[in-house]
Amino acid sequence: MDSNLIFTILTVAPPLILAITLHEAAHGYAAKYFGDYTAYSLGRVTLNPLKHIDPIGTFLIPLILKLSGSPFLFGYAKPVPVNFSALKHPKRDMVWVALAGPASNFIQAFVWTLIFSLLQITIDIPFLVEMAKAGIYWNVVLAVFNLFPLPPLDGGRILVGLLPYQQARMVAKLEPYGFFIVIGLSIAGILGGLWLDPLINISLQILNVFIIR
Repeated sequence: MDSNLIFTILTVAPPLILAITLHEAAHGYAAKYFGDYTAYSLGRVTLNPLKHIDPIGTFLIPLILKLSGSPFLFGYAKPVPVNFSALKHPKRDMVWVALAGPASNFIQAFVWTLIFSLLQITIDIPFLVEMAKAGIYWNVVLAVFNLFPLPPLDGGRILVGLLPYQQARMVAKLEPYGFFIVIGLSIAGILGGLWLDPLINISLQILNVFIIR
């Protein structure tokens, strides 16, 4: 295996696994806070990555796409089970539970930005610098991707929670086909061009303000 690829994997894997783990744990914690103990009873409100990682979705699919030179990367973790009917106010609380995941990623991106700044003004260790960069980038990507307004992505659940009942019901019916639609939009370049690229760039520009040089 190429040494550059090994270096990339070693610098990207830790922040990416942490990003996925905290994302899913945040969903579970928010659900528990608003009255649904489903994820908590299954041990999913935890920082243990083994509880959240899907071997195929988290590792195999992204690796195959990367090695094949695919123009886009796609992956997923085991979704935290949420019984929305158990929430204190299902339609309203659904929004907060869905928002918790992307919010955790934006917070992590900010923390990695601070770590990157600290490395810039103290000890410039290339391995840690690249890891910090990966932490910033992939947390932003994960947050923006999951905010796409189509169920079962978090953005879709947020949209369902915000829309009036009739319109929310129509959007919710798309959930069984959501991932297939997302893959199709990704292959066609629509998801990247109209959603991911602009929002990722804006997010990175905002974070760049906090970098100390």
